[in-house]
Amino acid sequence: MNYNVNKIDEANAVVDANLPKELIDSKLDAIAQNAAKTMDVQGFRKGKVPVAVVKQRYGAKMAQDAEGEALREVFTVALNELEISNDRLVGEPAVTKFDKKEDGSIDVEIKISARPVVDLGDYKSLLPEVTTPTVSEEEVDARLTEMAGQNSPLVKLKRKRMARKGDHAVIDFEGFKDGVAFDGGKADGHTLELGSNSFIPGFEDQVIGMKYEEQKDITVTFPEEYQSADLAGAEVVFKVTLHELQEKGEPVIDDAFAKQVLQGEEDANVDMLKEKVTEQLKAEKTNKYYQDELKPEYISALVAANDFALPASIVEQEENQALNNLIREMSEDEVKALQEDAAKVESMRAEVNPDAIKSVKATFIVDALAKAENVDVTDQEVTQTIYYEAMMTGQDGQAVIKQYEEAGYLPAIKMSMIEQKVIIKLLDEKAGK
Repeated sequence: MNYNVNKIDEANAVVDANLPKELIDSKLDAIAQNAAKTMDVQGFRKGKVPVAVVKQRYGAKMAQDAEGEALREVFTVALNELEISNDRLVGEPAVTKFDKKEDGSIDVEIKISARPVVDLGDYKSLLPEVTTPTVSEEEVDARLTEMAGQNSPLVKLKRKRMARKGDHAVIDFEGFKDGVAFDGGKADGHTLELGSNSFIPGFEDQVIGMKYEEQKDITVTFPEEYQSADLAGAEVVFKVTLHELQEKGEPVIDDAFAKQVLQGEEDANVDMLKEKVTEQLKAEKTNKYYQDELKPEYISALVAANDFALPASIVEQEENQALNNLIREMSEDEVKALQEDAAKVESMRAEVNPDAIKSVKATFIVDALAKAENVDVTDQEVTQTIYYEAMMTGQDGQAVIKQYEEAGYLPAIKMSMIEQKVIIKLLDEKAGK
């Protein structure tokens, strides 16, 4: 087997090789002999099937397997020569040439991408200065008022008027499909916040403007994905009666409210609650400060200070993603014109290349930072975070996890969590926490 290994840089190499017919034939013979030992073929005892028969029946598939084994042999030899371990490989090797010759040999070209070696140097010296965010009394009072308002009891409006968005309407309703009442479509004395979008789309909008004791027929269409198959996509009529309008009472911030919020805390009072809210607001401000200002500044400094080879295949993937994002924003005519203009595509690729390089470099730098700081995120932490965030937005946590897993998003989410964790650790140390 003739081969040539061209090491382009620390992260990229190209292997040119000729796979002789003799090598492929020997691989094919070995595969066929192994198969003959276990194959069931009518007319032959198991384990006694002639190799020639095996080749005759399954030769095409086995020839592909033999070529694959020969390719892997070239790849293994090249890795040994390049002194690249398997854990440094990035993605699958790209076979960019596979040319079968008349003599039965095959000319191949394989591109190899490896994880770069990143020497961060004195990376802590590049950390930006960190100031501790402050929280004012006005901000604390505003948050307490918001919290208390959410827990305020509903009170009847002092004067009668038409229903408005934001009101809590006390209504009776009964739903009919094709003139027949359907199960689960009736309630008396139901309190509905108008504008909350908690009812069927269009229902709340039609309650707005109703007067006390007014009866009204409201026509709406159930969503196509509604859980009941009989009602999904169906047009129905609700007979609605408005009895009363309510609104949130004035928020009360006292020791009783503090005890309600700080359950489990002994001697909870307003002062203790203010301390907790102050800590929470400071944590929120600090996180936003870190994420929006300090992290971009620090990553940018690290990217500028570190120069190392990048895997070409990963840079190309990042370019492709950027191009796809641009194309999604184009009109049909623009996309059609782009399909007919290869030079334009390459011009666009050249435009996104600098940002792609910075993004890929930042990814490897963060990975090196995490290793240097012994920071990791477990798969369980990833799924727990996704589950919690899904539940907070009213989604099915397990369904979201499954959706992300099938879409291949979990590795990127994990990397993002590692990045956040290591940056917060370094900035907290800089701040003296």
